[in-house]
Amino acid sequence: MKNKDEEIKKCKCSEECTCTDECNCDETCNCGEGCKCGHESSSNECKCDECHCGEEEILILKNNIEHLEAKLKLSQAELINYRKRKDEETSNMLKFANMDLILELLPVLDNFERALNMKSDLTGFDKYTEGYKLLYSHMLDTLKKFGVEEIPALGLEFDPNVHEAVMIDSKEDSENDIVLEVFNKGYTLKGRVIRPAKVKVNKID
Repeated sequence: MKNKDEEIKKCKCSEECTCTDECNCDETCNCGEGCKCGHESSSNECKCDECHCGEEEILILKNNIEHLEAKLKLSQAELINYRKRKDEETSNMLKFANMDLILELLPVLDNFERALNMKSDLTGFDKYTEGYKLLYSHMLDTLKKFGVEEIPALGLEFDPNVHEAVMIDSKEDSENDIVLEVFNKGYTLKGRVIRPAKVKVNKID
C-alpha cells in the first residue's frame, strides 16, 4: 500500500521539474531547487534572463570612485607643490638671513674705499692708509665668506639687471652702452643682486 501511495503523489509529467516551467500535475512541485540568479523570488519561476541586478547603481558607484580618485590625485599634487614652496621659502630665508646686516655694512665698505682713494702730503698719512687697507681687505674677505661678491662694471656693457645708470656721457672713442665710470660698487649675495652698481654709461646718438 505504501508504494502505491507514493506513486500517486509523484508528479505525473514526463519532464523533470527544473522550477522554470509550470508543472501541470495536480501536486505542487516540491523539488526544493532555488532560483539560480541568487535573488529570492516569490514564485518558483526563475527570472535570471531578465534580472539586471542594479547595473545603474553599479555605474553610479564607479563614476563616484573615479571622481574621488581624481580629487585625491589633485589634492596630493597640491600638497607636493605646497611642500616645495614652503621648503624653498625656508631655504631662502636661511640663505639670505644675513642680508639686512650685510646691507648695513656696505656703506661702511664704501667709506673705506673713499678713504683709500684720498691723497695727502701729511706726515704719517701713508701709515694710516696701510692700516685702512688691512681693515678693508679683512672686511672684504669676511663678506666673501658669507657669499658677497662685487658686481663687475667698469669697461663692460651696461646691464640693467645689475647696473643702475645715474649719468650718461657721449664719447666717440668708446663703444656705445659701455660703463665709463663707477660711482658706487654693486654687490650680490649668493647670486642675488642686493645692490646694483651705480654707473655712468656711454650713449652715442
